[in-house]
Formats: sequence, C-alpha cells, structure tokens
Amino acid sequence: MEKTQLELEQVAHTLKLLGDKTRLTILGLVKDGECCVCEFVEVLQMSQPSVSQHLRKLRDAGFVKERKSGQWVFYSLNAGHEAFDLIQEVLQQIPDQKEKLSALEKAGLRIQCDS
Repeated sequence: MEKTQLELEQVAHTLKLLGDKTRLTILGLVKDGECCVCEFVEVLQMSQPSVSQHLRKLRDAGFVKERKSGQWVFYSLNAGHEAFDLIQEVLQQIPDQKEKLSALEKAGLRIQCDS
C-alpha cells in the first residue's frame, strides 16, 4: 500500500512541476539535446535569475542534468529519472520547441555560449 502512495506522490510532484509553462517550455527545449542558460534567457525572454530559479527546481527534482563548460552551464533531460516516462508523455502533448532553437540559431545566438 505504501509503495502506491509514494508513486502517487511522485506523480503529483512531477505534474506540479510540469504545470508551470516556463518549466514545461524548458523541458521541451532540452527534450532532444542540451541548452545553455543564455539560450533559455533568449527564448523565454526572461531574466537570467528567473530562468535559473526554474532550472534549479527542475535540477533539484532530478528532471534535468547539468554540465559545466567553463563559465557556461548546459542542461539536458535526465533520461534516468524515475518519472522520465511520465515527463516524456507530457512533452509529447506540447508543441515542438525546435523552432525556437532554430530561430536562435538563425539569429546567431545559439552558439553564443561557446564564443
């Protein structure tokens, strides 16, 4: 019985975090690869501290992994998370975010972290 309750709590916690449009967009952006904080700032048109706060919640929950490269931090979806299947199911229900990354690339902003 207790195991079912913990699973229910995990699902509720996951859905609560995914219920935020910004966090859902971030996960949609890293669904197929990694992104740098500066890319999220450009796509979301939010301040870096605001974006970092959302990323911290996703990282603390284990939904995303981070990789540091110099002064930059790159985020990717954590395929090893116990709620990964649920997260993927939810992400399949939202519009593809690739166009936003393509627009960044065309504007020359997709690779600004590496320069």
